[in-house]
Amino acid sequence: MEGSSSSSKHFILVHGLCHGAWCWYKVVTMLRSEGHRVTALDLAASGVHPARIDEVHSFEEYSQPLLDAVAEAPAGERLILVGHSFGGLSIALAMERFPEKIAVAVFVAAAVPCVGKHIGIIPELIREKAPKDMLLDSKMIPINNKQGPGTAILLGPNFLAENGYPLSPAEAMN
Repeated sequence: MEGSSSSSKHFILVHGLCHGAWCWYKVVTMLRSEGHRVTALDLAASGVHPARIDEVHSFEEYSQPLLDAVAEAPAGERLILVGHSFGGLSIALAMERFPEKIAVAVFVAAAVPCVGKHIGIIPELIREKAPKDMLLDSKMIPINNKQGPGTAILLGPNFLAENGYPLSPAEAMN
């Protein structure tokens, strides 16, 4: 059923850690089939975004593609932001910067900012609290940026197959 243009909304979909815009392909198709405008974007150094992780020096730089998309929305347009996992932190940043442009934010199994804690607390907690074998073939990569040392996580294919996408067909893992 096609949605009417008067009820059409603009959704901006933000992926989680170690993902990209590609993970939203089914949601994009469904929303567009209902007549909505949909932007699924790659955050910096994610998906097909050209930046490398060692070129991204802050959480703001990582979130810049989202901040740019929200800033470029026409005056009066109110966006629906949807963030998954670590993408929740990026949509929270966009909400803080552009409250007048956001109609609603949807946090899908998402991280939310923790008052009084720095943004890098999530990878640190994973590294500290997760059982050593839980991450399987994933790699914790130390990085240095303007804010000091940090950690990037590169989820391995075995981890993704067993924990991230256990119900997906085998061809989805290639």
